[in-house]
Amino acid sequence: MNKIPKTMKAMLMIGNGDYDKLEYVTNYETPIPKENEVLIQVKAAGVNNTDINTRIGWYSKNDNNPEDASWGGESLNFPRIQGADVCGYIVAVGKNIDEKRIGQRVLIEPSLQKINGEQLENPWYFGSECDGGFAQFTVISNEHAHEIKSDYTDIELASFPCSYSTSENLLTRAHVNENDIVLVSGASGGVGSATVQLACARGAKVIAITSPSKFEEILALGASKVISRDDNLVEVLGENSVTVVIDLVAGKKWNEFLDVLKPHGRYAVSGAIAGPIVELDLRTLYLKDLSFFGCTILEKEVFPNLIKRIEKKEIKPLVAKTFELENIVVAQKEFLTKKHIGKIVLEVK
Repeated sequence: MNKIPKTMKAMLMIGNGDYDKLEYVTNYETPIPKENEVLIQVKAAGVNNTDINTRIGWYSKNDNNPEDASWGGESLNFPRIQGADVCGYIVAVGKNIDEKRIGQRVLIEPSLQKINGEQLENPWYFGSECDGGFAQFTVISNEHAHEIKSDYTDIELASFPCSYSTSENLLTRAHVNENDIVLVSGASGGVGSATVQLACARGAKVIAITSPSKFEEILALGASKVISRDDNLVEVLGENSVTVVIDLVAGKKWNEFLDVLKPHGRYAVSGAIAGPIVELDLRTLYLKDLSFFGCTILEKEVFPNLIKRIEKKEIKPLVAKTFELENIVVAQKEFLTKKHIGKIVLEVK
């Protein structure tokens, strides 16, 4: 094993704001694992909406006020290393961790229940409340480093953790099974394209909402039907036509989701890129006996189940483009065009 350097390359977020708040450095102190942690050499890390939302303060309920601008609703400590989607190798362990773990290739579970083996009162997000993977090395509580045995490349594996675990959590919380008709919004994005695959893996019928230019690619992932995001859902699908809505978009068309849900339907949400403020007619909610699920914190079985699906190749990686870590601004600008299908991944050297 190579000697671990005392300093490393890292992309720092030095405050809330625009791209000028991202600073690439080559001499940042390499973290040292505490007694219940492992040190991971990062090989690849995916780009996510959460990274951008955290930087610009989107999570603030007070107009981008830095006092509550983190994923957890509190202020952040700067500098912060972001990056939740990580594939890498364990290169050192804390004193309470079996050294046999050294050398394992791992994916990091991004929704953190423990820090240094201690249970958190409120979960953290990797790269938000603590440093993440936009660096050559990162530390994580042992429980959240999941060994992966796969012939996928490091870059391909880095496309899975955040998007696919978010998707699997949405489907788990909404109890999706082979009898369901699932409507997926934002189906060409990282979470959306993952949801199409994972819902199909459960045997459900999937209807995907995306732009017409991406219809063929989404059908190739397993969707039974694709519809344009500009379509009126009631006109195209009919009222009471689906059993589950997996929503990653929200926005002004939100009420159409409730109109197409069947009585006793389930609505699960984990994103609001088209607008977080919606108008709800409570009569629709209670007269149709609908169930709503806000999905952020992963259920315990979600990430282990995801690892199994990857190893069995029940799902496939979708990598749109790769960039080197120092080119993160170009990568995030490309990400925000939303012209891609799947993930944009940063290679860490």
